[in-house]
Amino acid sequence: MISFLIVIHTIISILLISVVLMQASQGGGLSGTFGGQATSSVFGGQNAGNVLSKITTWLATIFLSLAVVISVLSSPTAESSTSIVRQAADERPTVPATDLIQPESDATLDLGGDL
Repeated sequence: MISFLIVIHTIISILLISVVLMQASQGGGLSGTFGGQATSSVFGGQNAGNVLSKITTWLATIFLSLAVVISVLSSPTAESSTSIVRQAADERPTVPATDLIQPESDATLDLGGDL
């Protein structure tokens, strides 16, 4: 199922790139270079920008939604994935505890200064 969603996601991304490139920008964009008149004649003169903007919005929404769905579905479950640090901690040998040396009650630390 994830493979199918990735294929659909790829198709949506190619369509999104195509629609964005067809839109007329301030500099004319690709629509003015390659097919501006064809786009205008298919969608109508003034409605070409509106239709392409709506298509872009829908494709972008579908693109982002599919990205979230794919990431949720392909994320590892808690049972199948464990931390490498946790595995290393479980595998390390246990060292028996040793008796702690108790300092003398009147022990002082000599810092080398004159008092």
